[in-house]
Amino acid sequence: MNNPAYLKNALPGVLQLAPYQPGMPLEELQRRLGVKDAIKLASNENPLGASPAVCEMLAATARGELSRYPDGGGFRLKKKLAAYHGVDADCITLGNGSNDLLEFVSRVFLGPGRAALFSQYAFAVYSIATQAQNAEAIVVPALPRDHASMPMGHDLEGFARELRDDVAAVFIANPNNPTGTWLAPEQIEAFLEEVPEQVVVVLDEAYFDYQAPALRTDSRALLSRYPNLLVTRTFSKVYGLASLRVGYGLSHPSLADLLNRVRQPFNNNSLALLAAELALEDQDFVRKSVELNTRELARMTAEVHALGLKTLPSQANFLTIDFGRDASPIHQGLLERGVIVRPMGSYKMPDFIRVSIGTGEENSRFINTLKDILKMSSGA
Repeated sequence: MNNPAYLKNALPGVLQLAPYQPGMPLEELQRRLGVKDAIKLASNENPLGASPAVCEMLAATARGELSRYPDGGGFRLKKKLAAYHGVDADCITLGNGSNDLLEFVSRVFLGPGRAALFSQYAFAVYSIATQAQNAEAIVVPALPRDHASMPMGHDLEGFARELRDDVAAVFIANPNNPTGTWLAPEQIEAFLEEVPEQVVVVLDEAYFDYQAPALRTDSRALLSRYPNLLVTRTFSKVYGLASLRVGYGLSHPSLADLLNRVRQPFNNNSLALLAAELALEDQDFVRKSVELNTRELARMTAEVHALGLKTLPSQANFLTIDFGRDASPIHQGLLERGVIVRPMGSYKMPDFIRVSIGTGEENSRFINTLKDILKMSSGA
């Protein structure tokens, strides 16, 4: 079959893109391999689900409300976010997940003759959003695999060396997905001092809540000093609202105004907006979720190390494991036993697997299954 004629009008950057590959859903594994009792530890979701208040609201929502368009400005949610963060409501941009904010930045600031700067082994959407706008991606090599303090973490000194005149946007994930690595607050501030005022810096803090408090960056203080800074957060992780897709950005009002100009009408549905409001109010649920993750991340790390394997340091809700060889057979073995994790081949990290931190029971099943697979592969 000949290629459709309209392909010649597609943007070159889009033609060269590979679609984002999400984690395998449970239903797909059940269909493909017939596994009935599978667990999913692939997409960094909250194993506790969502706040009970959110679940009650969704169950009780009146049918008639579904026929009405949502509040296009997200007034109530923005008001609550403003109070929570101590900023004005006009500093906030709402997105369909924080992913949306990354797209807004690329649409406003990137295009032919411009460049975006981000790290090797960083969130795949940075590259997708940049290439789709036919802008150049400047990928800064991550710190070496044997780096003493932060193997495969962001190299902000390398970022500073790449600040060319055509750079319009910088993406920094802290903590980073898929490695779990992080940056010290002083490193981020030192880098911001190096960035020209016309360059927008996106500090992607999707996993902020999972960080130990002593390691967290005071983003609010940075916003008051750097008007070119955008901080992005999400309700998909610790708040457990991944299926509803709610994210937001905090920035100078002028930057928020630009982003809101390209934001699609009604990009957040009514249920998502209300769920986010209730989730923000239930900080007890957030604390419970963080406590589970902190405890189980430490246990999982110790268990994996006891198997003779290395891990990348993590301040997120996942652990990235280094097998020192092609991890594809390990991944396949886990799938066949009903444990869904994330292979890292698409990130050009073929020796690694990323496993989300689940409940204690789910994590034990992963460890015991991994033990069996490693024992079989060694011929023991």
